[in-house]
Amino acid sequence: MTGLEALQSVQFVSTRDKRLAVLDATEWETLIEWLETLEDTYVAKQAFAELRAAGDRGRAGWLEWDSVVGELS
Repeated sequence: MTGLEALQSVQFVSTRDKRLAVLDATEWETLIEWLETLEDTYVAKQAFAELRAAGDRGRAGWLEWDSVVGELS
């Protein structure tokens, strides 16, 4: 199921003065994963645009992998 399909599967319930959206938990998780993917895609596009504008990794402020790999463990 895609995020869009999860959104389309929403059912609405009215109670008192509120209208609530109801989703299956699996559909909710699919929706969250879809939103996280959209966010990751945006961040990657932004980073590559900055890299392109800077001209190279050093001027863009990107670090060499070998210089930081030890800090990750």
